[in-house]
Amino acid sequence: MELIAAAIQLTSTGDISANLAACMQQVETAADRGANFITLPENWSFLGDEQQKLHLAGEIDARSRDWLLSTAADFGVYLLGGGHAVPSGTPGKVFNQSLLASPGGQVLASYNKIHLFDVDLSTGQQFRESNTVMAGEDPITARIGDTVIGLTICYDLRFPELYRRLANAGAQVLCIPSAFTLHTGKDHWHALLRARAIENQCYVIAAAQYGRHNASRVSYGHALIVDPWGTVVAEASDGAGAAVAPLNLALVSSVRDQLPCLKHQRMNVL
Repeated sequence: MELIAAAIQLTSTGDISANLAACMQQVETAADRGANFITLPENWSFLGDEQQKLHLAGEIDARSRDWLLSTAADFGVYLLGGGHAVPSGTPGKVFNQSLLASPGGQVLASYNKIHLFDVDLSTGQQFRESNTVMAGEDPITARIGDTVIGLTICYDLRFPELYRRLANAGAQVLCIPSAFTLHTGKDHWHALLRARAIENQCYVIAAAQYGRHNASRVSYGHALIVDPWGTVVAEASDGAGAAVAPLNLALVSSVRDQLPCLKHQRMNVL
């Protein structure tokens, strides 16, 4: 089957109901544009206070999962929720989990974010994702028909060894749903996404959070799709919206035949 991908751009907040309504609007619009593989950004169903996230983790997980599966079935699309809080079983910790739903309303794959965003920016902002999130351990691929999808989340983008492992596992498409900060995004977002596409000769689909979520959190936006040659083939403008483009898997094969880098590896990726 031909996949037409959509990378959704949102401005999520701490209001779950409002976020789900905004997601519904964008999924419907993307489906109307012909998309049958629709991806939502990190924190799509809740982006608010960290302690509130812990308190609401069970509700966030239940509502996110139910909405994702029912919406995929209603629209008959593959739908990726790019990361939401899931109780981990460890007190004070959740997983940041991405779920891929089938058009039949079933979970095809789940991925727990491996690399956690613990940084001190020059702007004075501090992020300590590990305070409330437990790191995942396993790289995950999923199959949509004959297409192999690699699942990652946001800060994973800065760790190329993960993407090479996914490419070596057969991935032709890399999903990187994100909530990139404005400060880092303006300098690194496009460069890193294009690099991951070029070095792994894969499509990259990067749904994104955009704009101000609360008094202390602003995201860069620029949801986009990059082809395996490194060309940005679709990009969202400011505000809510989507980047939509067909995925030409023959191009993946052609690029890999022209430049057989993946066959020339001499170092193991641990």
